[in-house]
Amino acid sequence: MRAMYDSKTKTMNDYGVRPLLQQDYKYATWLEVESALAKAQGTMGIIPESAAKTIGLVTLDDIDLEEMEVLKERVGHGFMPFIKMLVKACDEEGGKYVHYGVTTQNIQQTSQMLIGKRVHERFLMLLSDMLLNLADLAEAHHDTVMPGRTHGRHAIPITFGYKVSVWIDDVVNAIERLEQAAARAFQVMMGGAVGSFNAMGEEGRRVQTLVAEDLNMGSMDVPSRNITSHKTDYIMALALLAGTCHKIAEEVYTTSIEEIGEIEEGFAEGTIGSSTMPHKRNPKLSKGIIANSLKLYTLPSLCLQAASRPYEADSSQYMVFDAAWDEAIELSTEVFLRAEELTRQLVVHDEKMNENANVNRGLDNSEFIMMKLAEKIGKDQAHSFIYEKAMAAQTTGLSYIDILKQDQELKKYFNEEEIRQMLAPETYTGCGSQMAKEQASKAREVGNQLKGRESHV
Repeated sequence: MRAMYDSKTKTMNDYGVRPLLQQDYKYATWLEVESALAKAQGTMGIIPESAAKTIGLVTLDDIDLEEMEVLKERVGHGFMPFIKMLVKACDEEGGKYVHYGVTTQNIQQTSQMLIGKRVHERFLMLLSDMLLNLADLAEAHHDTVMPGRTHGRHAIPITFGYKVSVWIDDVVNAIERLEQAAARAFQVMMGGAVGSFNAMGEEGRRVQTLVAEDLNMGSMDVPSRNITSHKTDYIMALALLAGTCHKIAEEVYTTSIEEIGEIEEGFAEGTIGSSTMPHKRNPKLSKGIIANSLKLYTLPSLCLQAASRPYEADSSQYMVFDAAWDEAIELSTEVFLRAEELTRQLVVHDEKMNENANVNRGLDNSEFIMMKLAEKIGKDQAHSFIYEKAMAAQTTGLSYIDILKQDQELKKYFNEEEIRQMLAPETYTGCGSQMAKEQASKAREVGNQLKGRESHV
């Protein structure tokens, strides 16, 4: 396993993903693909139907995995020992037609895409729950005022629901992107040694179609082992989705520090944060999202570099892609599982958000006053005027509201109560509340649509 784990990993619901990543499950899918191949060839009359049925009856329990490992060391080939064990598990007739007219990568890559497809469906179930979690947060906090921040500093007020609406929109778009990539990625490849069906001829193309139908997968138009863009595409889509989870984790990680204290991870009684500091409550979910996302981002670049290897097949290329694919799935699993739990258990400190929104004593609403003043004297003049007052408040230590109230020019346009109202953070949150409600509705719609597919997983 190539992802980065910690104690938190063991407590999370894995949505049935991790069993699909085990070595034995990979061997089982090799059998599944070989069986689908034999069945298609039997249907086409390329091999006897009785032989196809025999091959299809072999289970993983019939494969001598210990002997297979011993044989690997002797022959120096990662797949041929499996074929030998499959032949041995069949009767004499069935054994003659095992792995007929195809090459190692046809079975291994199709198997890898088959596992990927099944993992993908479980990812969607997980992501549907994450969207519903975010919908709850956006609805509950559509009007919870907090500071908006740009460049690491206070900007103008927002609502926490608006912040969540940004996350929702990003996640929904990333899921759509992942689904599009999945349609291109999860395809069967049965073209033989160089991908042109030399061994099976024209019938081979029909065989590939039948195998794809049997496995509920797509079928490559040109089943070349040199085509890798569909895998890079899917890994990139995973990385982009992880990037949104990473963004959420970074916000939790940084705004949970005591000086800010706006949100924090849920806490289970008895959880220990440090072996020496009894008070520690560390962001365990967030740190795992951040670490695994950072590693995941390296993989698309690796794939792009390996993709340009020449000729009809190159072992260095598919060694990279086999490793990158497996690693991408494992890293994404850790990121998505943690993100679902993080969004489900997130603790929001409304009062602290409100306190932080007022920490600058009205300065954050300078744009509001400027825009109101611009209606009287024009935008450029209003900007210069309010800029001067805002800088004075920050350099002299005087109260911003006092500076504004005492200004004779400003008194021409606004009374003291109007100024006070314009400095209140809750009066200047734009369409944030409405956008939070809209995105919550969208998250529920997409989340429930994905949940509707659960019976097919």
